[in-house]
Amino acid sequence: MYRAPRGTADRLPDRQKYWRYIESKAVALAQQYGFGRVDTPVFEDSGLFVRSVGEGTDIVEKEMYTFQDRGSDSITLRPEGTAPVCRAYLEHGMHNLPQPVRLYYFCPVFRYERPQAGRFRQHHQFGAEVIGDADPSVDAEVIELAWRLMLSLGLRDIQLLINSIGDQQCRPGYVERLKAYYTGYHDQLCADCRQRLTRNPLRLLDCKVEACHALGQAAPRSVDHLCAECQAHWEQLQGYLKHMELPFQVDHRLVRGLDYYTRTVFEVQPLDAGGQSTICGGGRYDALMEQLDGRPTPGIGFATGMERLILNLERSGVAVPEEPSPRYLVASVGDGARPAALELASRMRRASAGAILSSGARTLRGQMRQANALNIPFVAIIGDDEVRDGTVAIRDMTASTQQTLPLAEFLASLGG
Repeated sequence: MYRAPRGTADRLPDRQKYWRYIESKAVALAQQYGFGRVDTPVFEDSGLFVRSVGEGTDIVEKEMYTFQDRGSDSITLRPEGTAPVCRAYLEHGMHNLPQPVRLYYFCPVFRYERPQAGRFRQHHQFGAEVIGDADPSVDAEVIELAWRLMLSLGLRDIQLLINSIGDQQCRPGYVERLKAYYTGYHDQLCADCRQRLTRNPLRLLDCKVEACHALGQAAPRSVDHLCAECQAHWEQLQGYLKHMELPFQVDHRLVRGLDYYTRTVFEVQPLDAGGQSTICGGGRYDALMEQLDGRPTPGIGFATGMERLILNLERSGVAVPEEPSPRYLVASVGDGARPAALELASRMRRASAGAILSSGARTLRGQMRQANALNIPFVAIIGDDEVRDGTVAIRDMTASTQQTLPLAEFLASLGG
């Protein structure tokens, strides 16, 4: 028997309510903040991600789904959402629009990694990007949007963590201090961190291996090595967040996993945070456009994994509304009434009433059982007598009562 590939999952009807719930909340909030939707291709030129995400990152080195197409071009399935949005911004001349440009998206993301709770090799993200404004007030608004989304979904036992990792001016000096610190503990580092020490030192702070995690507690802090401009940005951001009454905490180990981040980085995590606990994360990427051969254009954004959001909604016991379902089952009694039942079901749907035609040649009792099995509250019954008289019998399955109405009156009551 064929099965879904490892690290993927089918989205069955009984799970759809979680997806619709998150999407409706996210879209409503994004529109409040003036965001418009953008959709980019599932695959891109591989160079887009190598240049933006960074050659020394786990995503590029270990996780990307990359292949040659029939034209011998190197193509990669999208491993994250920001770089494609920035590519679209440049390709379509969005710098000519009023700045900043505010964009949101829903998209599948592909990473070859070990499947784990709330994360798959194909998972899905909601993301938001603001491109064209470097002011820290924009950072504060993006962080507020992410935090408000979590609250609007019903998540409560969560925390907002922020940090500043500087920019191209001050970060190199900080990275050298970080390398000097970890070099003294080289033999205690895990195999991955020994490679990161030379290729991507910031990622040392993010390691979840116990020994490396302990070393990170006493590591140099990026906020202690900011240049004057980054320091001013950092202080203003914290001031804005306080004015907005957002309950943030500074976490000096927070660096995020992509090379393009500058200055502000942030995450939302459960209070009982574990190794793979981040629900939502993002940051500023002021140099990314230049890496993609565009002119200097600041940006900031975040993304949240839909599967991980759903996992946290379930763990938190959040009551998610059920998907709307038909209120009527149309039952027929006798072969001659079947065409009339089919016509009635069609007319009910045109009147915006959900209706299911009963299955097969079941007895009336069997059709009632079908309505109960589907949790349908009303059965509209058409038999030879109803066809002759132009009526319909309406059975209330909850109250166990039944009344016969003129067909035109019943359809009018539905709004048709």
